[in-house]
Amino acid sequence: MVNKNVHEIHPKVSKASDTEKITINLGLVDLGQIDLLVQEGFYSNRTDLIRTAIRNQLTAHAEVVRQTVARKSLVLGLQHYSRADLEAMQNTGQKLQIQVLGLASIGDDVSPELALATIESLVVLGALHASPAVKSALAGRIR
Repeated sequence: MVNKNVHEIHPKVSKASDTEKITINLGLVDLGQIDLLVQEGFYSNRTDLIRTAIRNQLTAHAEVVRQTVARKSLVLGLQHYSRADLEAMQNTGQKLQIQVLGLASIGDDVSPELALATIESLVVLGALHASPAVKSALAGRIR
């Protein structure tokens, strides 16, 4: 379902390398247990165990996620806004209210001025890929 406030969706092709790095702090006992499971061959490395644990938790809460996505009218997955998309929005005089669970990306050729003229608000649960200048310009509109 397309959010009525979104002009046109141009998803990027997903690649296995489309990931974000996170940092977590673990207690030494937890870390030791992870290393033991890796050493015993249950997982190929620490990251494998942590990804598996996260996926298991997301599966356990899948219904809550599904209901929340529907209730908040979030676009699920990858959402890309090109310069052409934003110029078309600017020509209509409308502004976008971007709400994404996943990855929202704004084209590298989008100027801060065009972003400000066309993006009213931004809610991204996941990651936002945009030039530093566009991120800076939109800082007050990111919730």
